[in-house]
Amino acid sequence: MSLSVRVWTVEKRTVASGTRDRVRWQVAGKRFTRQFATARLADTFRAGLQTASRDGFPFSTASGLPASMAPTPRSSMTWMDLVALYVDARWAGFSPRHRKGVAEALTRITTALFEFESIHITEAAELRRVLTYEFFSAQRAPEAATPLAQAIRARSPLARRLGEPAALQHVLAALGTTLDGQQAANATFIRKRATLSHVLAYAVERDVLDRNPLPDIQQPRRMSTGQVDRRTVVNPAQAQALLAAVNTRHPWLTALFGSMYYAGLRPAEARTLRQSDLTLPNQGWGMALLSRTVQVPGSAWTDDGQSREQRGLKHRPAKATRRVPLHPALVQLLKSHIAAYPLGTSGELFAARTGKAGAPLSPPFHSLVSESTLTYAWRHARAEALTPAEVETPLARRPYDLRHACLSTWLNSGVPAAQVAEWAGHSTRVLLDVYANCLDGQASHHLARIEASMTIADAVPPGHE
Repeated sequence: MSLSVRVWTVEKRTVASGTRDRVRWQVAGKRFTRQFATARLADTFRAGLQTASRDGFPFSTASGLPASMAPTPRSSMTWMDLVALYVDARWAGFSPRHRKGVAEALTRITTALFEFESIHITEAAELRRVLTYEFFSAQRAPEAATPLAQAIRARSPLARRLGEPAALQHVLAALGTTLDGQQAANATFIRKRATLSHVLAYAVERDVLDRNPLPDIQQPRRMSTGQVDRRTVVNPAQAQALLAAVNTRHPWLTALFGSMYYAGLRPAEARTLRQSDLTLPNQGWGMALLSRTVQVPGSAWTDDGQSREQRGLKHRPAKATRRVPLHPALVQLLKSHIAAYPLGTSGELFAARTGKAGAPLSPPFHSLVSESTLTYAWRHARAEALTPAEVETPLARRPYDLRHACLSTWLNSGVPAAQVAEWAGHSTRVLLDVYANCLDGQASHHLARIEASMTIADAVPPGHE
């Protein structure tokens, strides 16, 4: 232990995933560093070091920390202490959207553990809110300070409780159900279970558990093929009807939905299209050169407190691009859109043109059209374009289903799978596993071809093949 301590100012560091704030200090001539995802976290940690030094507390020459900031011993580390360490250690490497998903999983795991221990602090909805935004968000305080947050810390179960099969079974059962008691989607369960596994592995790293107990827990097998439900995929006539319905009530969104159907763009790719990304000839096929998407995870999950974050293409290196052909019909939709509607301030085609309660906005347009606006427009389009019976089915339930229809159409038109995968931004394997679906309404055509083939074969007398 030593009282010879020096703490330097926080410095910005550039890493592969962005910028990080690094705290540097020295104990008895030995230097220590720690990086944080936000300046707020770094400043708070540095202030703790300075306070301990000013108050005359000795610092460990091994860890570089005063006793007040030293890791909690294994036997007494609580679950909330463990997840706080996990969040601090991992957050910097997570994208904002991934942070949001991990926070949702950690919140569900924590509430389930509290239920198992019969710990009641507040109403379930309020407990989830405090956990999500005061403990797990990017803008969280290092030491949650509200009375409710302090109560959660004080009454937290020990972290090693999740090493016990009964507690782990209870948590897994909670991850497999929704808040209203229905079975959760397979993808949701798998994602949240993965977060649980990562936290338990981190507990092993911190010497809280001897081993990750999750692989030893027997559970009913969940079948998940990852394939698109073919009932969601529209045929060309249905797609045209849906686009026409969009054009009736929300004409500034027709080309956006058309980009998903005719070019197979993901919604995030379509929303962020700029005029400079496009080659639009007077006749024939055009071309889009994609290089970015803009995600809107919310201000609680970004380092700078902004609600949106610009990222590279999905499953691609940060500066990768992707060329996508534009159907002649889409070329005309895009040209008409550009002629009719002013671009956003950064050249985006699909800027937000309405505000709260649908009130029109005046240019300049600074924001992208929101996901909620797309959902609202699509719901009205389905109601207008589809029959009442079709509205009750999964057919085109989400705008994303237009992308499914596009890729299925390309494949069924005989375009090689490798080429479709390149245009779609997928590996060939994923494409064939997920998107090779029959179009709605084509089954009768395929059955007729099979019937014709078998009828010809049956007409050949035996022995004369």
